[in-house]
Amino acid sequence: MQLDEAKRRFIEGWGTLGSAWGVSRTMAQVHALLLVSVGALSTEDIMEQLQISRGNVNMNVRALMDWGIVRKELRPGERREFFSAEKDIHKVATLILKERRKRELEPILRVLGEISHVEPSATATPEETAAFTEMIGSVQNFADFANRAASTLIKADENWFLSTFMKLMRPG
Repeated sequence: MQLDEAKRRFIEGWGTLGSAWGVSRTMAQVHALLLVSVGALSTEDIMEQLQISRGNVNMNVRALMDWGIVRKELRPGERREFFSAEKDIHKVATLILKERRKRELEPILRVLGEISHVEPSATATPEETAAFTEMIGSVQNFADFANRAASTLIKADENWFLSTFMKLMRPG
């Protein structure tokens, strides 16, 4: 397989993976293109290579910058903006985990905290109240476990021993 075909297939595959993880296919494809590009790309480069509109590029690049996995590069004498992706996949995974934790886990933890202590209502039986409380407790326990696991993985970069261990575990 030639390089152009391999890049195209990677971009398509990363787009499919992204949509399975809850981000738009186009956003994941822009990220994939920037991952496999040797240098920074302009908005026009991305438009041309992915056959998408300027607005679509701008919206997705901004979102990727919000996630911390793409950065803008300024070049002296250039009016155009250029963008590049973080190439350290371990760091990319950590940044994605941080963002998903903030967007998905933290909101449900807040809700679970607010509803963890309920009082019986006039329309609910004691069994319904007990079943609800038990289920919320189970969800809370799982969410707390997920939060602790995410914290451990995120802090691995901050801890020398875990960071070194994680680097040793990386292939290549």
